[in-house]
Amino acid sequence: MKRSSQPRTAAVLSKSVNHQLNTYAVAAGAAGVGLLALAPPAEAKIIYTPAHVNVTGPLPVDLNHDGIVDFYLVSYYPRHSIKRLSVCQSWRSFSSDVECVSYQGANAVRTVDSRGVENAAALRYGDKVQRGPFAKRKAILGTRIGGYGSDTDWRGPWFNGGNGVKHRYLGLKFKIKGRFHFGWARLTVTPDHNGFFTATLTGYAYETIPGKGIIAGKTKGPNVATVNPASLGHLAAGASAIPAWRSGR
Repeated sequence: MKRSSQPRTAAVLSKSVNHQLNTYAVAAGAAGVGLLALAPPAEAKIIYTPAHVNVTGPLPVDLNHDGIVDFYLVSYYPRHSIKRLSVCQSWRSFSSDVECVSYQGANAVRTVDSRGVENAAALRYGDKVQRGPFAKRKAILGTRIGGYGSDTDWRGPWFNGGNGVKHRYLGLKFKIKGRFHFGWARLTVTPDHNGFFTATLTGYAYETIPGKGIIAGKTKGPNVATVNPASLGHLAAGASAIPAWRSGR
């Protein structure tokens, strides 16, 4: 479907939509990504949450299950013929789409330069999340430019020239009670020959000790506790259905 390149205006929220937004905000803290089903053992230092949900709209990620969304994964059209996958702390909706916005915030994403653009790094299993450049605003995972088939230009480390990636990791830095913690989110991104792509969040974790790095992909060991959320899929559907401003901490 052809999209207009004219500037878009923010959608006006009705009372019913505002009610939906409030309901979703509560849900983010009480179910899905925001649910801490069982208290982790006191000695655990890494809290891991398994997941399997596609990024079809703004998908909230609450790393430490405190009811505050730390990051959003967002798939959107910034302009006609351009499709983008980004991670950010804030997003906004228009009459026909949503997008990440570049608000500054405390939380940050590990980045890497890709063709002159600051992109979210696609870390590998075993990489340590602690040092390196971190962006305190939105970070682009990948951008699809142009038409379909051979006319499609796939940019960014997560699209990998149209080959995609499997089980790569976002390096994340976020605050809990004013102190920085490190975490990761695991995704698989699969472009296809028609110019579309599927991005799937398959798990995330964080280190409970402030300032201590975390190993990307570590989900087992004596210092790891696993939390099983209620329903990531229902929460993701609610997020994509609500046209409203959202922001992280």
